[in-house]
Amino acid sequence: MASLHTCRIALLVTVVSITTSMLAGCSTVNEGGGGTAAAPTTSVQTIEYYQYQVKGYQNSYPKKTILILTPADLREATTGNAAPMNGNPAIGIVDDESGNLTERLYSSQLGPILQQAIGRSAVEAGLIASSSPDVTYKKGVKNNTEYVLESKIRRCWVKKARTTTGQYGPVWRTMADVSIDVTIYKPPFSVPFWTGSSNDTYFDPPVGSFGLGSEDEAGIYDEPGQVLSVAVTRSVAGIFQRQDLRNLMLEDDIKSH
Repeated sequence: MASLHTCRIALLVTVVSITTSMLAGCSTVNEGGGGTAAAPTTSVQTIEYYQYQVKGYQNSYPKKTILILTPADLREATTGNAAPMNGNPAIGIVDDESGNLTERLYSSQLGPILQQAIGRSAVEAGLIASSSPDVTYKKGVKNNTEYVLESKIRRCWVKKARTTTGQYGPVWRTMADVSIDVTIYKPPFSVPFWTGSSNDTYFDPPVGSFGLGSEDEAGIYDEPGQVLSVAVTRSVAGIFQRQDLRNLMLEDDIKSH
């Protein structure tokens, strides 16, 4: 009888052990909603300036020279998503319909990209633009250009996410946000000639753009880097769309003559 009792205890312990293991396994599977999430992939996106996409300010400035300094990347860190990869700065993320991070997005250095974009927009405005590797304006130093543009990148981020199922199935929505602070000087003066900021938030697809509900609209761009490029283009063009800056330069042009 003692032997039979011992066997029953051993069997009970075995059953409890198996049940505990199964429950622990279920807990692991269910964590994160539907299974152990795979490590997010990475991609290096191309960010570029879309010339003449923004209309209305072309050739509205006097033919004056402007030196574009390299913008400083002073973006606030986004927790868990802003660490660079092999020197490439983080510019965004991609989430699935459950909100799980599936991809981290990177680009080449933002300073040269934004510098080239600002220069091309300045040329569209009618100015004669050149560039410099310097980041900070050197006060008190006379150079051969009439204006020097110094800038700081405050935001440059894109998020692409899979929405919940709509009438025609799941769709992707992307949001890009860009903000730039700008200071323009007249060498060799240390007092700024003009200061301002330009920002843009762009959604792909634009909400209500096709007369459908937001959950059923299709995106225009395939890559999140393209959506961020639109926001960069619009934010950069917004610098030279400013009527106060245009008026200052036009008045300055009259005074110089």
